[in-house]
Amino acid sequence: MPYIPQQHRPKLDPKIEELAKAIKEVSKELGDEKTDFAGVLNYCCTRLALEVIPERRYKFMALVHGAFGTMAEEFYRRYVAPYENEQIEKNGDVY
Repeated sequence: MPYIPQQHRPKLDPKIEELAKAIKEVSKELGDEKTDFAGVLNYCCTRLALEVIPERRYKFMALVHGAFGTMAEEFYRRYVAPYENEQIEKNGDVY
């Protein structure tokens, strides 16, 4: 889950915002910032994970794999699913 104590966020948020800006810039340079960001985001997340893993051991790789998996699930639950529900209301359900 992406929840950390509020007092730690100011240390991270400016750097995250700076990285997000760089991701958008590189995506635009690649051709289409509205779609090319996915590969750039993947690269950044991979590099970040490799930087924080203390050593190449299964337990650390499993922790990162789990963090990425739950991050994807939480992103879907909190960000994607509400959008899909709005579209169901707007356009009608398929099921």
